[in-house]
Amino acid sequence: MTTVSRTRVMLVDDHEVMRDGLVAIIGQEDDFEVVAHAADGEQAVRIAREVEPDIVIMDVFMPGKDGIDACREIMEALPETRVLVLTAATETDAVIDAVAAGATGYLQKYTGRDHLLSTLRSVARGEYYIPSQLTSQVFAGIRAKAHQSRSRDASRLTLGEREILTLFAQGMSYAEIAGVRGNRPLTIRNTVYRIQVKLGIKSKQQMVLWAVRNGLLDNTFSN
Repeated sequence: MTTVSRTRVMLVDDHEVMRDGLVAIIGQEDDFEVVAHAADGEQAVRIAREVEPDIVIMDVFMPGKDGIDACREIMEALPETRVLVLTAATETDAVIDAVAAGATGYLQKYTGRDHLLSTLRSVARGEYYIPSQLTSQVFAGIRAKAHQSRSRDASRLTLGEREILTLFAQGMSYAEIAGVRGNRPLTIRNTVYRIQVKLGIKSKQQMVLWAVRNGLLDNTFSN
């Protein structure tokens, strides 16, 4: 009998009723398993390090350490874990801060059950989710914050590396990038690895964020 591979999910919210509701929704799905939960950012970081979940569903506003700081610490400790921010916050700054901290996606708490599950599945596949009406503002805000903090200089990449990173950050596979550039997929894979080493970045997810911060996706999301 074939065993279904389950995505391991951790829930972080200071409201017990919210955590219970998410457990009721996610626990009914065969492809997800709720493995832990936490009521604040401090607990979230500690427990995440212990259980190493695939996805953390994280509130932003919590007592003590908030969801942004917790997200940042979890991403530093577990770069392959994905964080989906689920919050009542509507301010664009909250989205910018969450994505800049390494969050893979952002949803508001009034999101319906089906949308939540479809977004979770997208995040599990390594995709980013930001509401389309916020994308341009979020990316512009991330670049502004990166400029203020003097983020890594994009000039350390060659023109070819910048082009490959741009395509990679748009979600293209090694084979698709190879087709566009007339290279072999192995060459593209090696180049992506070289870029990762050059920038001192731990994960592919952080490479995408670096591309956003340094304006490589401006044309993609300009419309």
